[in-house]
Amino acid sequence: MRTLLLSFFLMASIYADDRQELYRLYQNKQYSAACNYGMRVFHPNRKDESFVTLYALSCLEADYIDRLAVPTSILKHSAEARANSAYFSVILMQKKMLYHSLIDKKPIPALKLPSTEHILSKVFDLYSNDSDKQERGVYLYRDKQSSKKTYKLYISYTGALGKMIIEEYYDTMLVKRHVFW
Repeated sequence: MRTLLLSFFLMASIYADDRQELYRLYQNKQYSAACNYGMRVFHPNRKDESFVTLYALSCLEADYIDRLAVPTSILKHSAEARANSAYFSVILMQKKMLYHSLIDKKPIPALKLPSTEHILSKVFDLYSNDSDKQERGVYLYRDKQSSKKTYKLYISYTGALGKMIIEEYYDTMLVKRHVFW
């Protein structure tokens, strides 16, 4: 019995350490490292919704959007978890639809989808509401909230699989480059 209790407390402290390490990486804005760490220790922590949410947020910030699929299916046991799941689902779906439209030259059907402040949502909204339906290699958009912010959307073929690129600009300065595949 003592061995069982000792094992339980040891495992509980190990999992608590996983959450602390994930949180530390996230707080230090090491989103890619946090997402990769969370993925490595995901299985034993999959029932901890705060861990799963923090893992998903890290992956979202690191632009590892496809890694949101599993957390989306797991986050369901509380109202907050379901709200987070819906948020992650919207961004994942917008990424998939935008990528499909650009790569396969398919228009996005007229849909009224929720929107978020995430860069993918902003660009998805601008692209899907673009009145110029002409196919182009590069799409340039101005942010609706700030006229100094612009976005450049295009596909880069530097291998067998095309990558969707979104570049964020403030005035003419590149702020961040997002790469999705």
